[in-house]
Amino acid sequence: FFASFRALTMASRPTVTVYGADGAAGSSSVALPGVFLAPVRPDVVHQVTVALSKNKRQPYSVNKYAGKSCAASSWGTGRAVSRIPRVQGGGTHRSGQGAYGNMCRGGRMFAPTKTWRKWHAKINVTQKRYAACSAIAASGVTPLVMARGHRVEDTPECPLVVDASVESTAKTQKAVDLLRKIGAHADVDKVVASRTMRAGKGKMRNRRFVQRRGPLVIYDKDEGISRAFRNIPGVELAQVDSLSVLQLAPGGHLGRFCVWTQSAFEKLDALYGTPTEASSEKTRHGTPYRMPQLQMANADLSRLINSDEVQSVVNAPKEGTAPKARKANPLKSAKAMDVLNPAAATFKKAATEAQATKKAKAKRVNAMKSTFYKQLIADES
Repeated sequence: FFASFRALTMASRPTVTVYGADGAAGSSSVALPGVFLAPVRPDVVHQVTVALSKNKRQPYSVNKYAGKSCAASSWGTGRAVSRIPRVQGGGTHRSGQGAYGNMCRGGRMFAPTKTWRKWHAKINVTQKRYAACSAIAASGVTPLVMARGHRVEDTPECPLVVDASVESTAKTQKAVDLLRKIGAHADVDKVVASRTMRAGKGKMRNRRFVQRRGPLVIYDKDEGISRAFRNIPGVELAQVDSLSVLQLAPGGHLGRFCVWTQSAFEKLDALYGTPTEASSEKTRHGTPYRMPQLQMANADLSRLINSDEVQSVVNAPKEGTAPKARKANPLKSAKAMDVLNPAAATFKKAATEAQATKKAKAKRVNAMKSTFYKQLIADES
């Protein structure tokens, strides 16, 4: 059943319409690349994004002499004060005050930061490729793209593919006209409206404004396209041979709105392969790279359970349930004790008889004592 479903899926690969530079749907179409069938793994994408983001950090540290600019030494023991180093000298309030420690006024911080901290993180190549495949697959799912905040209500298709002639566009005005014709300029308007002042000290550090992310234009050959789109707010460009997860899923959030050129779109099968064929351009230790596979060929679990193949071999459902008996305390219920210990009744009867015999014997002894005492008193009188 699974094999037949998989063969059916691969036999009917959907196609994507190619739109011209004028925004009109062309007569040509391209098959959807196999990478769009990769599993969408937000956990892998988030982990790779966090690790990659660490690789652009700059080292920082405090001055190694900060908090230690004064001469201070401990007074030692025997003076009923703590052994923290204290400022030497006299004639001022500062003398005798604690110094150096992180709990002291004017002291150093705890564990002063150093520039030789481990700033960067290593990410496995296969893991980065897995995240890239997931991000590309998510960019072709319209609900995920809309959930990320992109305005794609007016775009005719997702993923959106334009003719390869767009790569030779060199004028920004033509690029803006193209975005308007294919319905992608609403996302640019969103970016322009979102531009606002940054909260915090980043305003003083050449990061004065923040804004949302717009469309990602992915091309194969740069024949002027980078100059045409680079000055449009929110629009980013990427070369298809070097796609980064930081652009495909900014912040680790899947569903980036991507505009592909036809040549870049057709190159994805060669870069990442298909579910049945390995990549012809990417290798790992000399072995051709294979895109990640779905663990389930059919993720519709209810359809699998209700299929004739599964229902024909499962047991019939059991009707009704036996009433649950109330649990009895064996120390209070003789019936429950008999179930646990069948000899309990015999032991209990023997113990009762022994106790009765003991009481009868004690009664006879007490009677004999009383008779003996009375006779003793009568003899003395």
